[in-house]
Amino acid sequence: MDDVEVASRANAEKPGEVERVYQLLKNWLIDCVLEPGSYLSEVELARRCQTSRTPVREACNRLSQERWIDRIRNKGYRVRPVSVREILELYEFRRVLECFAAEKVAQVATAPMLEELADIIAVENTMREPGPEFLAANERFHLRMAELSGNPLILAQLKLTLEYVHRIDKYSQTKSLQWLPHGQILRALAAHDDAASREAMAVHIDLSRDRMLKLFGS
Repeated sequence: MDDVEVASRANAEKPGEVERVYQLLKNWLIDCVLEPGSYLSEVELARRCQTSRTPVREACNRLSQERWIDRIRNKGYRVRPVSVREILELYEFRRVLECFAAEKVAQVATAPMLEELADIIAVENTMREPGPEFLAANERFHLRMAELSGNPLILAQLKLTLEYVHRIDKYSQTKSLQWLPHGQILRALAAHDDAASREAMAVHIDLSRDRMLKLFGS
């Protein structure tokens, strides 16, 4: 047994090793380091995670339950491909969560809140092409909106939902470099018009959904 294998086994026995491997693999899935549709083996994942197969197997079982990967009999695992059904379900749920948040924020928005939201999306006015900065700003904007709505359950559910959306957004950048601005939402919030804010958010999410369906629906 060589030193690397000894170290890997020792690490696997440490408390929290399964959690470490789970978080590492999940981050790779969210960022498309492990691309949709690709096949994974426990041996290769253990090598990449510098651990043994046991924590990899336990982490993969958890990721399978969360619908990030599928267990393939006698072959290991497959990263779930991006599907039309997944896109429709995700954006339908986003619509429920974020339209509620937009309506609530419009009712309570203060000048500092609006300034903060404007600062988050200021990158939209300077970028020529979408990139990591825009993707990060986009997610911060939507999460901050949910936070400002004052409903912790909305925020918690949106955080989970946006993990799956991030994967699709990240993967879509290999197919099309586009982005959707948030100015109309911000203007409706500034007017304290809850109905217009809800509608602006709905339009924004529907356009995002339609773009993804166009990219992945063929």
